[in-house]
Amino acid sequence: MIAAPQPELFAGLRADLAFIANWVTPGSRILDLGCGDGAMLEHLQTEKHCTGYGVEIDDTRIPRCVQRGVSVIQQDLEGGLAMFADDAFDTVLCLSALQMTKHVEGILRDIARVGREAIVSFPNFAHWPHRVSLLMGRMPISESLPYDWYDTPNLRCATISDFEQLAKDVGLEVMECVALKDDGSPVNFLPNWRGSLAVFRLRKKS
Repeated sequence: MIAAPQPELFAGLRADLAFIANWVTPGSRILDLGCGDGAMLEHLQTEKHCTGYGVEIDDTRIPRCVQRGVSVIQQDLEGGLAMFADDAFDTVLCLSALQMTKHVEGILRDIARVGREAIVSFPNFAHWPHRVSLLMGRMPISESLPYDWYDTPNLRCATISDFEQLAKDVGLEVMECVALKDDGSPVNFLPNWRGSLAVFRLRKKS
């Protein structure tokens, strides 16, 4: 388990992204899938001297990426990563984006192809407030799943155990798995019950 980051080191960076940034090796070549406004990639470029690209489909977020000095490609992840060669990147990031895609398995296989390592995060559907909501007959709404059932962009729901099995099926080895609270701090006890966000560090099986 790695230590939680110091707040001043990651000023302005979302708490879960600040934690995840600790797993990225300085000087790495990065591909950030679903990079949003480019905050993570900007941080890695500035603080860890990383290089690479972001991939984002949202028109409204592309200008902010450019303002941050992030090289961004506007593309839907469903279109695949054919433009990138095998092992083109040291680390592929897919942070709170994979659950918004239809073809999760195919995208994960592509991630395994183009990256030597990958860091993937997603809302943990087994988080205890989600379970309680379902017991009460309602779809869960929480900080990690902040949408009503009828307007959510999340197409796939998974637990930590679900994703671990899928990663193995597509040829990935789990190096580390951490469940985070909403404030970005790690959960050590009953992570699949108490963690709102699951974060996996993966590499190809040797």
